[in-house]
Amino acid sequence: MTSKERAKAAINFQEPDRVPVSYMSNPGLTERLKKHFGLKPDDNYGLLAALEVDIYNYCPMYTGRPLFEPVPGKHTNEWGMRTRWIEHETGGYWDYCDFPLKGVAAEKLADWPMPNPDDFNYAEGAALCEKYPDKFWAIGSPGFGDFMNSSGMLMGVEQMLFSMADEEEEFFNFWDRRLAVQLGILERAIDRFGKHLDMVWIGEDLGTQIAPLISLDMFRRLLRPRHQQLVDLASAHNLPVMVHSCGSSSWAFEDFIDMGVRVADTLQPEAVNMSPRYLKDRFGGRLAFHGCISTAGPVATGTVEETVADCRAKLDILMPGGGYCFAPTHALQDNSPTENVVAMYETARTCGRYRK
Repeated sequence: MTSKERAKAAINFQEPDRVPVSYMSNPGLTERLKKHFGLKPDDNYGLLAALEVDIYNYCPMYTGRPLFEPVPGKHTNEWGMRTRWIEHETGGYWDYCDFPLKGVAAEKLADWPMPNPDDFNYAEGAALCEKYPDKFWAIGSPGFGDFMNSSGMLMGVEQMLFSMADEEEEFFNFWDRRLAVQLGILERAIDRFGKHLDMVWIGEDLGTQIAPLISLDMFRRLLRPRHQQLVDLASAHNLPVMVHSCGSSSWAFEDFIDMGVRVADTLQPEAVNMSPRYLKDRFGGRLAFHGCISTAGPVATGTVEETVADCRAKLDILMPGGGYCFAPTHALQDNSPTENVVAMYETARTCGRYRK
């Protein structure tokens, strides 16, 4: 089977020749893996080929004029989110460092600049899809179509949650302006290279490690109607939707199914009600899964043997009957030993085959 055929079968609850595979990683680990496979530093797609990755994704990059004044030592993106490079013992991150909307009166949110959907790079996505036509292409990312995360990155999580609880009209207008832009981005991408696309990827972190981040009622009133617009746009073009959500988030999965969402992403097994067995027994055959190989588990902290055993255990539970895509729970971290990550993907190739 091609990668496209393999992943399509899996998310349609059929058993392909082997489980389809995804890759997400921090830059430091990606650099080490390229060295391991003897690849050039810029050969990103060579690395995906070496790992036999099936699911590729593209999120259009902003190419318009800067909307915000630069801040020395920091990076500001098209939404105004600011990050700076933070070193740690195994590498570093571009981490959120200050919050330009923190303490800003709600009525001022209407003045915050928003990018124009026309100012994103759709040509690159079209070219990549043409270059790798046998791959399963998802458009979007865990940070596409989110509301709580994106506003928390601008004003801090506490202010974001208070604004939701207080149901500030200006705050929700701010959300809807962002939604209009992202609907526009998705519409333009589908228009440019939709014939190559296989799935839409959106995200919203809904849980902590031990409980929901918000109530089900709040999700249904404030978030679900907005996410539904993205799901409906994708569905109008026969594109299934995958929703990324970190933490304990299975409390929302019945709503995902009712909304028409096909795939749940992340699946942190250490979080409450997120174990592979719980998910398979409760939602298997109705919701496909993408993730479950914990970036805080043996791949980061164990031996090669422990990594292999963990991956095999997840495959044994989630593979039967299809509906599973092998993937890390988030970006693989720089503290994951190279040999563990190589073993992780070798296990998917060797133990992830279906018996016909």
